Amino acid sequence: MLAGMTANVVFGMLRVAILAAALEAADGEIADYDIAATNTYVWIGQGLLGFVLLWGTNELAERVRSGDVVVDLYRPWHLQSAMLAQDLGRGGFAFLTRLAPPMVFGVLLFPFQFPASSAQWPLFLVSAVLALVVSFACRFLVDASAFWLLDNRGLYGFWNVTSGLLCGLTVPVSFFPGWARDVLWLTPFPALMQAPIDVFLGHGDVTGVLLHQLFWAVALLGAGHLVLQRAVRKVVVQGG
Repeated sequence: MLAGMTANVVFGMLRVAILAAALEAADGEIADYDIAATNTYVWIGQGLLGFVLLWGTNELAERVRSGDVVVDLYRPWHLQSAMLAQDLGRGGFAFLTRLAPPMVFGVLLFPFQFPASSAQWPLFLVSAVLALVVSFACRFLVDASAFWLLDNRGLYGFWNVTSGLLCGLTVPVSFFPGWARDVLWLTPFPALMQAPIDVFLGHGDVTGVLLHQLFWAVALLGAGHLVLQRAVRKVVVQGG
């Protein structure tokens, strides 16, 4: 936990330096992001990274490879729901240890843009939880591919490379060309990172952003349920 928090802060300072240089070259503002909004974007993003667990542990895929998933399937629970409950519990701890510290660090040492109204604080929390659920649903689908691929590390690596860029972690989605922004907002990627940050900063239609997250949370969880049902029709344990 301490190592992850320290890494988040160190990389946050690097990102602040790079984006500050870009803002200076653009006369101090890019797509509604001035220096305060950019610092806020960076430190919330660094905190959300550990909270939503964008790059997870690949636990389900490992249990499929080892055959331990058979034990999970014998248990009197719904596997996807049980893993979601576990992830929500992890997120509750990560909120205190991974999300809050980088934000406090940013508030104390850098110009910071606070929400314009008190209503944005609870809406940000709702958006952050929805982001966690969407992240879990995406990771579950990637992990579930191991039922067919057995070794899904290639697909998982592709997810790691693309998700950070497309979700608004590397740069804000609003920095992309107009056509690319429109395409990205038709996908679940902005719901992972950009949506909670937009809600905090008050960028765009907050109601529309939350509905976008809710839609993808329901759709991806439903897709994960169907994939799991299809996968467990017949499970072959390697070597068993």
